[in-house]
Amino acid sequence: MTVIVGLVHRKRVHLAGDSAGVGGYQLTIRRDPKVFTNGPYVFGFTTSFRMGQLLHHAFQPPHPEGDLNRFMATTFINAVRTCLKDGGWARKDAEQEQAGNFLVGIHGRLFAIESDYQVAEPSDRYAAVGCGEELALGALHATGSLDLTPRQRLTAALRAADHHSAGVAAPYTFVKTPR
Repeated sequence: MTVIVGLVHRKRVHLAGDSAGVGGYQLTIRRDPKVFTNGPYVFGFTTSFRMGQLLHHAFQPPHPEGDLNRFMATTFINAVRTCLKDGGWARKDAEQEQAGNFLVGIHGRLFAIESDYQVAEPSDRYAAVGCGEELALGALHATGSLDLTPRQRLTAALRAADHHSAGVAAPYTFVKTPR
């Protein structure tokens, strides 16, 4: 349970996330962030705090090279798969590997990584994942034509999800790719 939101603004990727840790009817406000930087990348995860810890602390992201779409779908994803397997988190069902969902930003581009390791790049230049995804996407769409900073738009999306979803809770964390 979570909401992670991201958008591209002036060649930088901005991500934000909530702090809810939810299991059944239990809510814990977590101090460990769901959004973070790792090298030149920004990440925001849902699905599992263990997956996020591995991406934050164990993953050594490869340096992007060549065609970024090809790089993300092959070299980057293969490194993620290896990290999650080595960390004991990756799952295999009917001979198909499965992970979790997360957003990643690099070089002014935002990608959504799905549980089957597919790499999606939204043409809207914003994305969300987690149980508050649809609420946050509506807020990002509605604020797109307003004169707001990236942080203001992300905050509006987080607050919309927080207000309408039992699985989303403040405080919020914000990160952006380096210049």
